[in-house]
Order: sequence, then C-alpha cells, then structure tokens
Amino acid sequence: MPREIADGRLRKGAFRRRALLDATLRLVGRSGVAAVTQRAVATEAELPPSAVLYYFASIDELLVTALREVNDRCIEDVGAVATLDDLAGLLAGYSAQDRLRTVAEYDLYLLAARRPDLRDELERWDRALEELARRLRPDRAELLAAAVNGRYLRAATSGLDHATAVRTLAGL
Repeated sequence: MPREIADGRLRKGAFRRRALLDATLRLVGRSGVAAVTQRAVATEAELPPSAVLYYFASIDELLVTALREVNDRCIEDVGAVATLDDLAGLLAGYSAQDRLRTVAEYDLYLLAARRPDLRDELERWDRALEELARRLRPDRAELLAAAVNGRYLRAATSGLDHATAVRTLAGL
C-alpha cells in the first residue's frame, strides 16, 4: 500500500484487495490466465471465495486490474530510466524477480493483445518504451525499443540476466 490508511476497515479492505491481486499474479504465473477462478484466487489468497466478488465485480475485472497495475509499474519504471546503465539495471531487476511473476506479467500483456478492449494498455506500454528509446538512442530508437521488448520476453522465458545484452544492444 503506497500510503498509510488510518481507518482500520479501509486498511483491511486494501490489504485483502492487494492479497487477491497478488494471488492472481501467482496463479497466472504458475498456470496461466485460465487458472484464475473465484475459488482458486480465494484459496491462493487465503480468503473466503466471496471476497473475490466483493472487491472485484468479476474475474475479468480482477485480471484487467492486475494488468493495469503491472503496466502502471512497468511504465513508471521505464520513465525513471535516465541512462543505458539504468536500463540494464532495470531489465536485470526484472530477470532477478521471481520468474513466475515475470511470466504472469507477460501473460497479462498477451491477454491484452487478444482483446481489443485492452489495446490501450499495450499502446501505453509501447509509447513509454518508444519515448525511453528516443531519449537514450534517438538514432536507433525503434531498434532499441524492439530489443527491450525482446529482452523482457527472454526474462519471462529464461530468467537470464540481460544487463550485458542491453548494453550491447544499445550500441547497435
């Protein structure tokens, strides 16, 4: 939770909502989007099944909220990158995080790719990445943006540290 919530009921609600979103990411990482059911999320979060639909109108809303939160964080991370070394560090951090979380994040992006109503999330990511690439390598921006997307996929599929590869790619 980004800020302290004084009201105990609100704090409990925020904690439960966060637990449901985290449980969703763990399920998606292990078994894919199709594994996200009301019962599975509640069990993973150690909450009653009714909590899922209390905090989210549907399983779809839960998945879309998870996608938007992942996208918000990734866009914020990319926006903070000022140098190629920062970019290498960021991608190394993604590679170092729990690989199943990276898989879950990528799977949510694939969900957005399949759904026209979620295209704006993909476009937000692409704009942020293109802006970053233009800042770092205006002469090779398109190539750098594509390479970063590719390295992110590799972080999801192999979990390898890609810091050296990013430095090499930046010199394209």
